[in-house]
Parts: sequence; C-alpha cells; structure tokens
Amino acid sequence: MNKLLSTVALGLALASGGAFAAAHTGAPMADAKKAPTEQQSRMKSCNADPKAKATKGDERKAFMKECLSADAKPAATAQQTKMKTCNADTQAKTLKGDERKKFMSECLKA
Repeated sequence: MNKLLSTVALGLALASGGAFAAAHTGAPMADAKKAPTEQQSRMKSCNADPKAKATKGDERKAFMKECLSADAKPAATAQQTKMKTCNADTQAKTLKGDERKKFMSECLKA
C-alpha cells in the first residue's frame, strides 16, 4: 500500500511538473495581441485610402499592388531638407559650439 501511494504521488508530481513546464515555456500566449507587422500596417493604410474603396476587381488589385510596393519612407519635408543642407554646410565649414548654433539658427530661418 505504501509503495502504491508513493507511485501515485510520483505520477502526480510528474504530471503537474509537465503541465507547469508547458505553461511556462516563454512562448507568447495565444490570446495576447501582437503588434501589427510593417506589412500589416501598410495593408491597413492602403485599404483606408478612398481610392481603394472606390475600386473593384483588377483595378483594385493594381492599386493595392502599387500602394503596398510603394516606398514606406515618406518624402522629406521642406524643414528636413533645410536641416540636412544646413548640417552639411556646418560640417564643410567645420563650425562647432556657439558658432555652429548661431549658423544653424540663421540658416534654418532663411
């Protein structure tokens, strides 16, 4: 009887240990929401486009293909372009510290 109880206790310990290990493997839980991938985000924005809603069939397929394959990086704004130009000028003139700050301020205002 004592041997039977220890065998049952060992069996229960092994079974619960296996369940514990399976539950704590570090794998993401099925019900946890994942952040959308870049492709999923692009698909969402392309589908939200009014032109996508107005098209059907082959025309829609062509639009979606073009939209999804478009460069994900938006074109630089005028301010960003100005910043790049001013930065390049400071590097060419090897300006540092207060001189650089003053030059950048004047350059960006122009």
